[in-house]
Amino acid sequence: MTITASKLRANIYRVLDEAAETGVPVEVVRKGIVLRIVPGTRPSKLSRLKKRTAFVGDPDDIFKIDWRNEWTALK
Repeated sequence: MTITASKLRANIYRVLDEAAETGVPVEVVRKGIVLRIVPGTRPSKLSRLKKRTAFVGDPDDIFKIDWRNEWTALK
């Protein structure tokens, strides 16, 4: 993420928290010079995953489905 020094000043705590949570470095442009704020340790990839709901309903219903019509014998 690249921001100006003015935007960093206005939102410094939000920007720092976001960099710490995501592990993405923040580039700050000041008088034509790019400065980088880099977190010391990166969070794990698993902790950065977005929570998704892939199955709606009762998970036990999957085991009750009759799949015989969906499968064909190999020739």
